[in-house]
Amino acid sequence: MGETIRAVVAHGIGDLRVEHRDAPTPGPGHVAVRVRYGGICGSDLHYWRHGAVGDFRVREPLTLGHEVVGEVHSVGEGVTVTSALEVGTPVAVHPATPCGTCPQCAQGRRNICATSRYLGSAAHFPHVQGGFADLLIAPAAQVLALPPDLDSRRAALAEPAAVAWHAVSRAGDVRGKSVLVTGAGPIGCLVVAALRTAGAAEITVTDLHEQPLAIAASVGATRTLLATESTDDLRVDVAIESSGSPAGLAAAIAGLHPGGRLVGLGLLAHGQAPVAVNTVITRELEYVGSFRFDTAICDVLGAMADGSLFVDPVVTAVRPVDDAAEAFALAAAPERSCKVLLDFGGLSEGDGR
Repeated sequence: MGETIRAVVAHGIGDLRVEHRDAPTPGPGHVAVRVRYGGICGSDLHYWRHGAVGDFRVREPLTLGHEVVGEVHSVGEGVTVTSALEVGTPVAVHPATPCGTCPQCAQGRRNICATSRYLGSAAHFPHVQGGFADLLIAPAAQVLALPPDLDSRRAALAEPAAVAWHAVSRAGDVRGKSVLVTGAGPIGCLVVAALRTAGAAEITVTDLHEQPLAIAASVGATRTLLATESTDDLRVDVAIESSGSPAGLAAAIAGLHPGGRLVGLGLLAHGQAPVAVNTVITRELEYVGSFRFDTAICDVLGAMADGSLFVDPVVTAVRPVDDAAEAFALAAAPERSCKVLLDFGGLSEGDGR
């Protein structure tokens, strides 16, 4: 009988299971990664709680997870085994597989490739199975060796930190500028950390809860506000909306000075969303979107390794994968947690219980 692995699988609304499956083997051009940590993302929570993310509904059992790190377990035929892909090498996994041929890919904007496939996503059918499993098979080009000075637990934040890093790049040069971040969830706090690295002078953060604001302050926020407080008098240069709520979007727009730039990062619920368009027009605001990332993950890994990107407080709990139900419930409580990691090595640590 062959090796079996565990996988965290969503079957529908509220139906999350840790299943045992036959271990996969890497095909040509692919690498098998033995996963150590997996970060629970908002999209994972949506698939668990609602059976869908926007229009993408779970139509077959879906292994969740796209924020994963581990080590090389084995390689498939045709993979050139460099020092970066030797068995045992600590690695992160880039979760996107863009087509490589569309106009967006040709322009170096692979993150907005319309046919890109993403780990743990129901956007396509059959679904793209995710990385919350003891073994993950990924294209060799998406398996990235960790810098020598970067430990796996910190590296588990590389994927969401790359989302934040890309959003800050969409804001333009923020050196010496004032910035408002609406929403202090894991992505919002990582946006704060990236802004600090990028040289922002003032970073104001809003959220509904005190604990996320405390984490935002620990990674670089210079001012925190409860979401019940007005942002009308802030008049910042840049606002980055990471809450994914109409109220957060309204606060971000209200807080900008004339000629400011708004970066839309948090995805709002499906359907029409109210926007203060008249304010956008009369203040001549620039409104740009930010979606996922491409090569930013490499910059993030380097910045985490050299200490210029400080993210450690964002991880508030680590739970064994066999306790996935508890871990998901904790991750869904923003007043008690920020980023919750699943540990496929079986350890349990951290606060937030």
